[in-house]
Amino acid sequence: MISTADARRLADELHAARRDVTTVRQISLRHPDLTVVDAYAVQQAWVERMVADGRVIVGRKVGLTSMPMQRSMGISEPDYGVITDDMVFASGGDVEVSRFNYPRVEIELAFVLAERLAGPGITAADVLRATSHISPSIEILDSRVEMTDAADGHRRTIVDTVSDNAADAGMIIGPGILQPADLSPRALSAVLYINGVIEETGVASAVLGHPAAAVAWLANKLGEYGDALEAGQVVLSGSLIQSIPVRAGDVVHGDFGELGAVTCRFV
Repeated sequence: MISTADARRLADELHAARRDVTTVRQISLRHPDLTVVDAYAVQQAWVERMVADGRVIVGRKVGLTSMPMQRSMGISEPDYGVITDDMVFASGGDVEVSRFNYPRVEIELAFVLAERLAGPGITAADVLRATSHISPSIEILDSRVEMTDAADGHRRTIVDTVSDNAADAGMIIGPGILQPADLSPRALSAVLYINGVIEETGVASAVLGHPAAAVAWLANKLGEYGDALEAGQVVLSGSLIQSIPVRAGDVVHGDFGELGAVTCRFV
């Protein structure tokens, strides 16, 4: 088990890397014995540092919700991270690409909670009852840990990703509103356009069979650490597509059909 001092030291490195828009050497290479549980301790220490600096937790994200992504990371469940107030961008607005090292985007459903959800025992039905509404969203991903080690080509692992706040870097929510009772995962699809060109398409059922199941998983996982999802928070339930790199000048448009669209421009 990682010590509190070591978790805080690594969290300080990640905090500085985000501030300075740089990367640190892979934690998994420097500390090969760390587990996923240890990585969440590092993430929590970083979250505590952000809150101490005045940041406010406004939501959570669930990542790695598809089986291919889990297999590629050598895990059997999703991961999660925290969204703070300075990670929120307006739909239709500009996002400064200089804030990120390796910016990538995903499109997903955002659950806006009306009630607190505390595991264990939370089900997808509980999530739907506790949700005020669902909106389209873009998640911005980044890495404050080197993606590939320059010396030996080692790729970052789940320990690196979880420590790095599950690569979370930004959230954009569109104006569309869907009532939870009207969510049909096999019928709700979305298209990601970049500069007017279709890059990816996906369907909501790709997220653990039902996006509400991903939110339930998160509530139960947080319960293992004595934490919960709070009323008013937003939960990004998992991407409908693989992540796509972006750069300055790119216009990103997520078309969710009848649910509407969410857009941003990287400058």
